[in-house]
Amino acid sequence: MDIIELLKSAFLGVVEGITEWLPISSTGHLILVDEFVKLNVTPEFWNMFQVVIQLGAILAVCVLFFHELNPFSPSKGKTGRRDTWKLWGKIVLGCIPAAVVGIPLDDFMEEHLYNSVVVAAALIVYGIAFIVIENWRASRRRRMIESGELAVGRPAGAHFAPRPADAAATVDEDTDFGSITTLEDLSFKTAFGIGCFQILSLIPGTSRSGSTIIGGLLLGCTRAVASKFTFFLAVPVMFGASALKLVKYVLFDGGTFGTNELAIMAVGCLTAFVVSLIAIRWLMNFVRRHDFKGFGVYRIILGVLVLLYFLVLRPMGIL
Repeated sequence: MDIIELLKSAFLGVVEGITEWLPISSTGHLILVDEFVKLNVTPEFWNMFQVVIQLGAILAVCVLFFHELNPFSPSKGKTGRRDTWKLWGKIVLGCIPAAVVGIPLDDFMEEHLYNSVVVAAALIVYGIAFIVIENWRASRRRRMIESGELAVGRPAGAHFAPRPADAAATVDEDTDFGSITTLEDLSFKTAFGIGCFQILSLIPGTSRSGSTIIGGLLLGCTRAVASKFTFFLAVPVMFGASALKLVKYVLFDGGTFGTNELAIMAVGCLTAFVVSLIAIRWLMNFVRRHDFKGFGVYRIILGVLVLLYFLVLRPMGIL
């Protein structure tokens, strides 16, 4: 068992745990990190690893939101259990569009889209999208306040306590707001619409969380609701994608799991799990009072640096 390879796997787990939940593209980052930190494994194992490592990240969602996602919780009454089953219905409905498009095109996308130029372009395009959408939301919020549609000092969102009118000055344009303030407010139609946006994430560099959060914001969700529903959508999506990759690796690529491969997978998934616990908690606190423009700026800068490295510096042998 190679300790160096395990350390590399742990580092990749850190990258996965952070980037899976922040709207900056985990797959895109893993593709880029592979340029500098390469696991000593077969190409087939690497293609499988960068997807299956997401299992560690998704287990963090299951742990953090276990009560909310568990329809059999003894502390829930009949209404609570019914609401939980309705939530799962919305989650399954939201997963259908990406599954219908992604499963038959998986091999094509892996062959033609998993490259630095596509990743960089997606980082930049959706970075711009985040900035434009957040500016539009801020402008819309100001108009709603001026017209009286949005009560000054009481931004929408169940996590905000009522404020007196004289506290309005403390509420800035970054305060979370939207017509859909809880998961109960989220209709099946809106859930399906967010799922359609998830199709965009099939392009590496887009970010699954980024595409669904953008969809949620455009369809009227608060940032908190859009983020949480994004986490929940990930549960069946990631389990399904991981199962598909494992089947392809074993049955079609002739892959095997020796002691080294199992250790690499275990370390990567465990690290992704621990880091995801921290990243999810941080993001849920962050979105209550901050917008996503900072992530948009990060994406644009990273996309430009990726293009500079792969199209200029590496061909010239500078780096």
